Amino acid sequence: MTDEEIIALFFERSEQAISELAKMHGAAVGRIALNILDDAEDAEECVNDTWLGVWNSIPPARPSPLRTFVCRIARNLAIKRYHAERAQKRNSRYDLALDELAECLPDRGSVEDSIEAKELAGTINAFLDTLPYVDKFLFMRRYWYAESLSEIAEMAGMRCGTAAVRLHRVREKLRNYLKEEGVPV
Repeated sequence: MTDEEIIALFFERSEQAISELAKMHGAAVGRIALNILDDAEDAEECVNDTWLGVWNSIPPARPSPLRTFVCRIARNLAIKRYHAERAQKRNSRYDLALDELAECLPDRGSVEDSIEAKELAGTINAFLDTLPYVDKFLFMRRYWYAESLSEIAEMAGMRCGTAAVRLHRVREKLRNYLKEEGVPV
């Protein structure tokens, strides 16, 4: 079934839409939730919350591509749950990825910085457009999907150390790019 057919089922309010969505994109949603939450039960609940979020969003939304839309909902829900349930604990994989990025990003803790955060996101997206495919792949898999270095290295067909070095260099490039764009780091 295509994304367009699944979206049509949502517009018809057919419950089959959820099962078709789960068949097509369930593995990616589950992987994102598990990578961030590091707990199978929490990840499963997050996946179910994602299906509800999609159900409540379509209609009126008509997302394209559907996978990105669904994964973004899953990621946002997983991060919200992560912060709510683990304020005093540390999840090594996700915290490590965030700590790596924190070295080259400015602190954006206050509500007043929300506009600057959107501008920062645009600047980071522009930076990603300058990267070769492999570096962009490594960056997105590490910092968007919160995957481990070993998983990323295997997918990219390289050694774990090579992936780590490339990510370090990408973070350095990002830090320099942000400085050139006038973003305080």
